Amino acid sequence: MAYIAAAIHLEAILGSFAAGLVQPSLAQEKERILRTLTVSGRGVESIPTTRSQVNVGVEVQGKDAKNVQEEAARRSSAVVALLKSRNVEKLQTTGINLNPVYNYTNSVQKITGYSATNTVSFRVTTDKTGTLLDDVVKAGATRIDGISFIATDEAISQAQKQALQKATQDARLQADAVFTTLGLKAKEVVSIQLNG
Repeated sequence: MAYIAAAIHLEAILGSFAAGLVQPSLAQEKERILRTLTVSGRGVESIPTTRSQVNVGVEVQGKDAKNVQEEAARRSSAVVALLKSRNVEKLQTTGINLNPVYNYTNSVQKITGYSATNTVSFRVTTDKTGTLLDDVVKAGATRIDGISFIATDEAISQAQKQALQKATQDARLQADAVFTTLGLKAKEVVSIQLNG
């Protein structure tokens, strides 16, 4: 389950029942500022996680930088081709690294080879993740760097709207409770601030 939260801050002028003037005087403006109520509302919506965000990599070590880099590229290409054939979502290369490997003898640093790493990320439906990871390893991946469980972009967007509606309703209920207790009415909303 993913939880989407929203917060809203409403600021309303406490009602004065006199007719307003076109140009408020400084005293009227000061009274308007002093006669405001600010409340915060909160809304939370939970949605099921139906996608896995996966990060996998190919790591190759060897004596020669050129050969190591070429082998990492060859294996990475095989992994990417497999992922494309499975129609994964949001496939992208997230890192390519080539680093020397050192050996330290008698406080002397010596390059003994090279390590190349290519990493990619992608999204897939959660029910297909395990089987696909098995196949990715068979295709040449040597690292599974992380799996996160997420919802679709559409579900997240819809949940954000619903959480915002709940936050707005919560803020309005709080404001109404205060106004009722004080025997006042809201004249106008002067500020709305969204968080989350």
